[in-house]
Amino acid sequence: MSQVYLSDASAAVDAAELIARFGVHAASEAAARAGRSRDLGNVVHFCRWREIERLIALMCAPDRADATLH
Repeated sequence: MSQVYLSDASAAVDAAELIARFGVHAASEAAARAGRSRDLGNVVHFCRWREIERLIALMCAPDRADATLH
């Protein structure tokens, strides 16, 4: 996975907050929030939390072969 779509910058802020709060379990928390939103029929929030889940997985991946080097 080399690219993640973000609908707005606040998704990155939410991802960082989940990582700070839940550590290695942040992606699972985002997935749980997506699941709750789906169960409530809220497609917009479901998609948003799935975006955040994918971003967290990318940010926390141990093998970052696709990362930009500066």
